[in-house]
Amino acid sequence: MQGKWYRTIGMMSGTSLDAVDAAIIETDGIEVRRTGHFVSVPYQQELRDQIRACFGNRAATNSEHVVADDLTRLHADAVFELLAQAGMQASDIDVIGFHGQTVFHEPAAGITRQIGTPYMLAELTGIPVVADFRLADVAAGGQGAPLAPVYHAALIKSAGMNAPVAVLNIGGISNVTWIGTDEDLVAFDCGPGNARIDDWMLRHTGTPYDRDGETAFSGAVDAYVGLKFLEDAYFDLVPPKSLDREDMAARIDQLVTEARLNMADGAATLSHCTVAAVVAGVNHLPLAPLQWFVCGGGRHNRFVMDKLAEGLGVPVRSVDELDWNGDAVEAECFGYLAVRHLLEYPISFPGTTGVPEPCLGGRLYHIEKAA
Repeated sequence: MQGKWYRTIGMMSGTSLDAVDAAIIETDGIEVRRTGHFVSVPYQQELRDQIRACFGNRAATNSEHVVADDLTRLHADAVFELLAQAGMQASDIDVIGFHGQTVFHEPAAGITRQIGTPYMLAELTGIPVVADFRLADVAAGGQGAPLAPVYHAALIKSAGMNAPVAVLNIGGISNVTWIGTDEDLVAFDCGPGNARIDDWMLRHTGTPYDRDGETAFSGAVDAYVGLKFLEDAYFDLVPPKSLDREDMAARIDQLVTEARLNMADGAATLSHCTVAAVVAGVNHLPLAPLQWFVCGGGRHNRFVMDKLAEGLGVPVRSVDELDWNGDAVEAECFGYLAVRHLLEYPISFPGTTGVPEPCLGGRLYHIEKAA
């Protein structure tokens, strides 16, 4: 039965700390119409540094509230830029899905923290906002992540792909969605995505990423570091499982420091670790995927993409080849989840986050003062 279709803005600011992404989609909470309207508003270095200083905070600090408000204003700017691009008004949008910026994630302790000020975003834009997507799942005993699988599955279904298929998102952390038969989803965080590579490049070059993987291609992988990296107990954990951006960071830094790697060899080795984590994750999938589709910033790293194809032994392609915008997928996802919240459809499942039963998620923030 066809239900009402909603026009929604989804927003994502990932652990790669590169930008606020915003996209418009239309959905009935099950199927999706992608509009092609998408903007990415980069962080200024000062705000990026302020957010980075919030990482690891198990509880909010006074200074963090200021950062959250500044982050929210940047999200509002992204909304207005997106509306201008699309030739729309705020009244044309039913709801915003606002993820916020994850600064701490430890579901075993019942904690997942995303900063941002949802009621402020509603007031600034004049559009109702759904936020706090991960809290109900964690409170129910789930990992609170990843949340994109139900959206990945909707897109793959519309593309008519033969199962099993994997959608791999390489952001600050990498996560995989395994899509089998209808309603058959398995998902988990694989390991570090771009975070360690980006931090390495920022430290050594002042540029927070390895463009096209060029630096990694010019270096040599330290195989010993790669082997020691895979000894981390996380890789033996049976999913669902998830990671904080800083999980494994200290151990990886120690390994790279002890190996005394130069800039290029460090980039190659850290990129190798990103790939190795994904390949190791195949052992936890019900069946090996017939093909992999990659979204997120990591798909632009040719070194990572080439090594993934070698390690997985099946086609590995950018989701752009499916006529998706691989930079927009995660933002679109939270617009989709916002509508599912309005319709009281679950957003997480036993196979994706380990929650005991399909779980509703999100909280609606109405506009609290007159425009």
